[in-house]
Amino acid sequence: MSNQTYKIGLKPVELEDANEQQKEILEKAKKANGMIPNMYKNMVNLPALQNTYDTGYHQFRQDSGFTSAEQEVVLLTISIENSCGYCTAAHSYLAENVSKTPKDVIEAIRQGNKIEDDKLRSLHEFTKVMNESRGNPTPEEAKKFLDAGYTEKQILAIILAQAVKTISNYSNHIFHTEVDEAFAGNKL
Repeated sequence: MSNQTYKIGLKPVELEDANEQQKEILEKAKKANGMIPNMYKNMVNLPALQNTYDTGYHQFRQDSGFTSAEQEVVLLTISIENSCGYCTAAHSYLAENVSKTPKDVIEAIRQGNKIEDDKLRSLHEFTKVMNESRGNPTPEEAKKFLDAGYTEKQILAIILAQAVKTISNYSNHIFHTEVDEAFAGNKL
């Protein structure tokens, strides 16, 4: 059996070729991002997939209880754990340029090194536990996370982030999504 990931035959949907539902989604993405990311062009092949991603992503950003930098720690950690080069590059860019996550934290996550900030390290480690255990942390692992100053609702927010990143990471795997030029400097 091959170790290569299947490449889906569907093509990226360009704005000029999109149906009305796809066009609405792509125009919204362009307005929000100043461009239409390649990931969106792929996922919009099934508008329900893109809409579900968008809804979950925005709810995570709005309701997670995490700071913007903490959100990027979660999203970048999951992207790396899921071996998604596209999302790793995109969230590295967002972490540095939008969320103002400390550069040493971004690099520690990207390189698999220890994060010096205790609270962010706890968040990173617990996010990895949630991903590796498929949502089955031990009581000790959860206590360590909660003792760092996080809440049980934030455990649920990590689950939401996992769901959102599963949609984007797996879609990027199957499409072999090319990293956008805007994020290319952050490839691993």
